[in-house]
Amino acid sequence: MRTRPARLATAIAALAAATMLATSGCVSGEGAAASSKDDAAGSQWSTDTLSIDFATYNPLSLVVKDQGLIEKALGDSVEVTWLQSAGSNKANEALRAGAVDVGSTAGSAALLARSNGSPIKTIDVYSQPEWAAIVVRKDSDITSVQDLAGKSVAATKGTDPYFFLLQSLEEAGVDPADVEVQNLQHADGRAALDNGSVDAWVGLDPIMAAAQAESGDTLLYRNVDFNTYGFLNATEDFVTEHADVAQVVVDAYEQARTWAIAHPDEVSALLADAAGIDPQVADTVIQERTHLDIDPTPGAAQTKVLQVVGPIFVANGDVPSQSQVDDALATLFDTRFIEKATH
Repeated sequence: MRTRPARLATAIAALAAATMLATSGCVSGEGAAASSKDDAAGSQWSTDTLSIDFATYNPLSLVVKDQGLIEKALGDSVEVTWLQSAGSNKANEALRAGAVDVGSTAGSAALLARSNGSPIKTIDVYSQPEWAAIVVRKDSDITSVQDLAGKSVAATKGTDPYFFLLQSLEEAGVDPADVEVQNLQHADGRAALDNGSVDAWVGLDPIMAAAQAESGDTLLYRNVDFNTYGFLNATEDFVTEHADVAQVVVDAYEQARTWAIAHPDEVSALLADAAGIDPQVADTVIQERTHLDIDPTPGAAQTKVLQVVGPIFVANGDVPSQSQVDDALATLFDTRFIEKATH
């Protein structure tokens, strides 16, 4: 058995202390990811540690974590550490630093990261959400995207809400240079909107749904087509050196997907608890804005939406050249694990 490098433990400790909530545990049991467990029967796993994120914007991660699906499949010989991601940008930071092996992002954020040299692979599509929209206060005089010209808007750069904003401005004929974007983490963006520090905020569920219910904030503009899919990503080193454990993760996600589709009320309850929001708000997120019954294999549908977003990276200066985006998109998906999990 190979022990993960000491630098990984250091990176985990440092990043978790600064930006994430960490929990860990190993649970013995039966009934999860049977195919992966059978593959490794009678042998040791290729690693004795797994670091993986959970996020309120990734409901399947909450199910996998709550039910201990990965721990049950791996047994006591692998220590599983869970780190909470506050946004796609934070998940990308953790992946790049080696603080997690597997992390949850929006599709746009995954493509941006790989375009800029982060060695990650998308191994599963966990949802098709409508998780981003442009939000204004209930008493705002802003009535259209065109009205955002000359205004200040909070958005978390490197995440789907940020790219939602850029697509919305382009569609409305507004030059992004005419909008003051304040780069705030999602929860801070909501606070800035409510206290009047910004004129609008590009929200992310479940924080956005809570803002509607608790503050009376309204959705100025919605467009499900501007929301990219939920991507489960892993470092290239992890999928290369520990493919057996990567398979366990994807198998667990597929088991969680089947359960979640059949138990939406229970998923809403998990989200309400994890996010500290009212159960009715969680219901809005899970049952109205999150689609889990999808093809989880990254492919043509995801490529189509990312081909729209990619040129925006270049036009906005987030990636130096279109060729980098094209190369990243051509090499982003690793479908072998999900294909095995679903066949």
